[in-house]
Amino acid sequence: MSRKKIALIGAGQIGGTMALIAAQKELGDVVTVDITEGVPQGKSLDIIHGSTVMPTSVELTGSNQYEVIKNADVVIVTAGLPRKPGMSRDDLLEVNCGIIKNVGENIKEFAPNAFVIVVTNPLDAMVYTMQKVTEFSPHKVCGMAGVLDSSRFSSLIAVELGVAPEDVTAMVMGGHGDTMVPLIRYATVGGVPVTQLLSMDKLEQIAARTAKSGGEIVGLLKTGSAYYSPAISAIKMAEAYLKDKKSVLTCAALLNGEYGINGLYAGVPVVMGANGVEKIIEVDLDGTEQAAFDVSINAVRELTEWVDNNLK
Repeated sequence: MSRKKIALIGAGQIGGTMALIAAQKELGDVVTVDITEGVPQGKSLDIIHGSTVMPTSVELTGSNQYEVIKNADVVIVTAGLPRKPGMSRDDLLEVNCGIIKNVGENIKEFAPNAFVIVVTNPLDAMVYTMQKVTEFSPHKVCGMAGVLDSSRFSSLIAVELGVAPEDVTAMVMGGHGDTMVPLIRYATVGGVPVTQLLSMDKLEQIAARTAKSGGEIVGLLKTGSAYYSPAISAIKMAEAYLKDKKSVLTCAALLNGEYGINGLYAGVPVVMGANGVEKIIEVDLDGTEQAAFDVSINAVRELTEWVDNNLK
């Protein structure tokens, strides 16, 4: 049986890191595409040079031509302008919308059966754009946000309590921006509600820092945005699809009636397996959580309306 094929569109910091992780996990052969000549080729070759000590047997290819993604099983898109200090994710909307349109047209032509994971910001609007351009089933087009945001929330709780990060389960819903909604009430540590272990004041501080975590990293790096944790998160989603794991993950999925919302992509918990987004899980939200979720959805709706009015 031939190996699976993973296509990475964008060979920047996230793209290069994803290529390394995918090779380490031997999820399939990896092709990386970027408009900058030499970069995808060089990063692929660099990983090949370490293949004997990883070890890995997958093939890695870098190219400036979309033809190499032909018949890919998974396509992960990071192409686009990254955030810089002082910028919000929304500031990237116009330029990245054009980039995603071009990428989507090429995915539609060369990898029509692929499961597509979008990472480019502003995430919810970009994955919406991708689905419109490709016209793929919504189950096969989703956005990487909730896995990362939930991991940030969980990791901050773990640091505060001094416990193993893998023992913390926490969830962040809504749009991938400053209005995201960390659900304190559903967070647990080894099955124990986190509200029994930390004060609400402390938890609200952690939740607020979670929502600003991307900006915090941008401010520290000064010349770019986060890439290790986004790369790990996107590969986790690809692995769930390729291995039919039926993983429960939070991602940007198209809502059609769930949570009372129609036609928008937003971060919600889903079951992810060989059919992509196989099920959207609806969790009960209390009044405060629902109000925050509504604010977040309204922010997503504004960006989506811009796409509807400007995508040509």
